[in-house]
Amino acid sequence: MFQLRQVTKRFGAIQAVDGISFSVARGETLGLLGPNGAGKTTTVSMIAGLLRPDAGEIEVKGRVLTGDTDSLKHLIGYVPQDLALFEPLSARENLATIGALYGLHGQGLSRAIDEKLAWVGLADRAKDRVQTFSGGMKRRLNLAAALLHEPELIILDEPTVGVDPQSRNAIFESLEGLKKAGATLIYTTHYMEEAERLCDRIVIIDHGRVLKDGTLGDLQAGLPVATVLKVVCAGGNGDLVTGLQGLEGVVTVAREGDAYLIGLTRLGSGSAAVLAWLEAQGVEVRQVASDRATLETVFLNLTGRTLRDA
Repeated sequence: MFQLRQVTKRFGAIQAVDGISFSVARGETLGLLGPNGAGKTTTVSMIAGLLRPDAGEIEVKGRVLTGDTDSLKHLIGYVPQDLALFEPLSARENLATIGALYGLHGQGLSRAIDEKLAWVGLADRAKDRVQTFSGGMKRRLNLAAALLHEPELIILDEPTVGVDPQSRNAIFESLEGLKKAGATLIYTTHYMEEAERLCDRIVIIDHGRVLKDGTLGDLQAGLPVATVLKVVCAGGNGDLVTGLQGLEGVVTVAREGDAYLIGLTRLGSGSAAVLAWLEAQGVEVRQVASDRATLETVFLNLTGRTLRDA
């Protein structure tokens, strides 16, 4: 469906994108993740045809995208990070204006507006000015605007920034509906739980380069720590960190009061070794819980930076 090949983009002395390559299959949802300044927005702007690459190619359905006026752009819907709405106009007037830019008109445009307003839960606010909308409502209208022309590839650049939990959930449900209908999505976000919920595959970038490309399972498999075991012990046992660190399969150990967070390469054999050792030391174990390594663990392991660092 879509492919980037060695795409680069420079702004003066800044190399924003440095030889990025990845592909998206039809019907797939790809998460594009990276810290602030990693090159995500520049990358999706080039995919949407808003920026020309300095080098490399962007291919859509077997054809190379040549820029802002390329007819291939009609296959793409773009939900930008910054709201692209006319606030003094009503929701319907916004969609009518944007639909006209897509070449829609007459009854076809009217039907598309009605359908998309209902789809994002704004049919009852169709005649209200956008300046009266909450942030979440504006985000949902922004999504509706990008889908008026029934695009085959939908690019979403941080579509839930600054919205309330109810609106975020409504956006999730809308996107999950698109997935079920077979839409192809590229999704950038700073929220790891969103990517885990929505994305079939993850591409992590930093400094304009691809660091990792694969499913969540693929990315987790590349970590030294696959599972974190939390063991709560009775008090009065002294510090057990050194002893635990010497066990086979134990990668990391951190203490939080009477609890120990133990990073394991494998849950089964690793947890058995930990519990057997604690029993041999006469330690009373009061609680045991385990959790898999999260996407945030993968992200920080690759980039060494939190999501909001510049």
